[in-house]
Amino acid sequence: MRIAYVHDAIYPFIKGGAEKRIYEFSKRLAKRGHEVHIFGVGWWGEEPTIVREGVHLHGVCKAMPLYSRDRRSIKGAVKFAKAVLPHLLKEHFNVIDCYQAPYLHCFPTKIGALAKRSPLVITWHEVWRGYWQKYLGSLGIVGRLMEKTILLGLADKVIAGSDQTKDDLISLGVSADKISIVPNGIDFGNISRVAPSSEKFDVIYLGRLIKPKNVDLLLRAIAALKGEFPGLKAGIIGDGPERKNLESLVKEQGIQDNAKFFGFIEDFDEVAALMKSSKVFVIPSIQEGGASIVTLEANACGLPVIAIDHPLGIDKRLILTGETGFFVELGSDAIAEKIRLLLKDNELREKMGKNAIKFAQPYDWDKITDLIEKVYGQVAR
Repeated sequence: MRIAYVHDAIYPFIKGGAEKRIYEFSKRLAKRGHEVHIFGVGWWGEEPTIVREGVHLHGVCKAMPLYSRDRRSIKGAVKFAKAVLPHLLKEHFNVIDCYQAPYLHCFPTKIGALAKRSPLVITWHEVWRGYWQKYLGSLGIVGRLMEKTILLGLADKVIAGSDQTKDDLISLGVSADKISIVPNGIDFGNISRVAPSSEKFDVIYLGRLIKPKNVDLLLRAIAALKGEFPGLKAGIIGDGPERKNLESLVKEQGIQDNAKFFGFIEDFDEVAALMKSSKVFVIPSIQEGGASIVTLEANACGLPVIAIDHPLGIDKRLILTGETGFFVELGSDAIAEKIRLLLKDNELREKMGKNAIKFAQPYDWDKITDLIEKVYGQVAR
């Protein structure tokens, strides 16, 4: 099959869950003999097209800031949407998989799919509904209308990244028969081979440093616990527009000796090694859309996970409460309570870590690629 992905951010130039997902699928599908193209922003420079690991990467417009004032850049979304259509009109694809965010590009992608008679799949990670008003203020109603238009009118097939997202899509009127669940995955075999780092942490976080991730709550929890646990250490892996604010918070809370910022780490083996040398993984995010690659990666590293119970957070079926982790209410006190429990009870923590590894094993990317290949085969023409 000739397969096209449409998404502005491209891994490894931009490191996020959606980007990682496309990367893992595309390189595996290319190895299986499919011709795979990704249409996004040209993060790598002036060259319009490059090939990495057998996958054709097309820069439809020049690189630009992905975020503006802690939100996805509207200007960037408009620029990408305007630029993508001419590229899609150049050739036919057996299937086009358009990732939902940043939304505007879904409309020209549909025009391109119709013009070239290519079936259009739209992959959804989350449904925002009322969150649009909080995210965009008075413009939120536009986002909400746009979301529903894309949901109900554009796709020949819808892929949901989690059971939670499928439920949300159905509640907004999408036929269950139109939806296939294809979860995120992990490189379980590679993670299993990585040895723990010599640098030890009690708590670790991996992800973007943006407001909806609520890393400040984790840091406040560390501040509350440092008196109980001498030498308490938290590792923060990732970068983003909130980093300066978080570093200021560390100084304000007096936890300079308890929190270390790594920034983005290019080599995932190094990330896995740091997670394996830690005791607890905390993901305070309220913007995961159900699916969460980092949760599964932490599980594969043998870490119980503490996550926030929120409608836009992690799918409740992705953490087995009391077995592989805990859901808590949004707040530093609730996070601190579960960190305290897991650091004090070594037997419970080790048992949950073993359960977490077993839970993660079926999510290996090779197995998940079988699912996506089957969905594409069903709609391809």
